[in-house]
Amino acid sequence: MRLTTKGRFAVTAMIDLALRQSSGPVTLAAISQRQHISLSYLEQLFGKLRRHELVESTRGPGGGYTLGRKASDITVADIIVSVDEPIDATQCGGKENCHGEGSRCMTHELWSALNQKMVDFLDSVSLQKLVDEQLAKGLVVENAPLIKRAISANPVLKPMRVNAPNSVFALGASLSKA
Repeated sequence: MRLTTKGRFAVTAMIDLALRQSSGPVTLAAISQRQHISLSYLEQLFGKLRRHELVESTRGPGGGYTLGRKASDITVADIIVSVDEPIDATQCGGKENCHGEGSRCMTHELWSALNQKMVDFLDSVSLQKLVDEQLAKGLVVENAPLIKRAISANPVLKPMRVNAPNSVFALGASLSKA
């Protein structure tokens, strides 16, 4: 089995989300900035995670993502499978046609057994366990989001309205009236 970037990034992003959702919805932009994952890539992954009901989205200001279930009820296998990451070490994708003519290769059972062990292992690791491991390592979860909102402490001054012509033609027209 080769776990690709898709599966790795999905698990990493879900850990980040689980660590920070107690303060409200977490934006993908904040996850992107903290984990150095492309925002557009996260959007694709979270679309799939949402369709599998692992996350829920909240729109609008203050919106973002929260977990769709408790972290203890989400496994690494759930996350990887939801982003279409195959957990398969066989050459044939489990179809038993390793040589193309419906015959299995001599090591098919070996790789099938490995697949089952991998699935069992990933299914035994909960998202909550991964979160707890990060906290035990001393990870400090900041309360304030890294992304600054477009709200300024300074009031916005309205521009002064100038009653002057805005073109050469308007200037000529205003001078001819005088």
